[in-house]
Amino acid sequence: MARITGSNGGRTAEAIRRAAIRLIHRQGFAAMNLRELAAEVGIQPGSLYNHIETKQGLLFELMREHMQDLLSAMEAALAAAPDEPMAQLRAFLAQHVLYHLERKQEVYIANFELRALEPANAEPILAMRREYEDRLIGLLEAGARAGELQVADARIAAYALLAMLTGVCTWYRPGGRLGPEEIVAQHLELALSGVSGAGLGQRAPDISAGGSAPIERMRSIPAGGRTPG
Repeated sequence: MARITGSNGGRTAEAIRRAAIRLIHRQGFAAMNLRELAAEVGIQPGSLYNHIETKQGLLFELMREHMQDLLSAMEAALAAAPDEPMAQLRAFLAQHVLYHLERKQEVYIANFELRALEPANAEPILAMRREYEDRLIGLLEAGARAGELQVADARIAAYALLAMLTGVCTWYRPGGRLGPEEIVAQHLELALSGVSGAGLGQRAPDISAGGSAPIERMRSIPAGGRTPG
């Protein structure tokens, strides 16, 4: 999203971004209009064009920022984990669940409004999605080569894992019976059991030792310079 010079311009641009995320999440991209967005921010409709070029351009920037944040969080989690196949896999899966717990609105927009992007805008977003998916595929293949995973088709396994883990954003509510740490741990148990043959009754993997970075350290990893919201 383009920003005008000065702190006030920066604050207004950020307010537009956050308001757009709320409105698109609540009623969908097609139903949101720029006059409504301006009213949500408290500015005149014409002032929006100091910060955005078009409604389509706004959606593209929101989705691009989301994918950049997700890729950055993933790279930081892997860098913090031991350079060993299972530790790297645990780090990837844990950060994926945690990100999707804390960025529910952005994830919803990225998944359900991709169809609203024009082809030229969809192409770079899809390329970033493939980069993220390919990293998980590579981790599964590395685990299989090390004899620690049983994976017949790493690509299918990666898509299945991502679908399962991403689903947490559709039902999780803060303040519920389980906190983020417990939810991440249970999802890790389910995911790793599915690719390693381990029984679901076994204790959930300890994601703070012998594997990935602790939840607290993951929360401290900046995602694209913004606090997850």
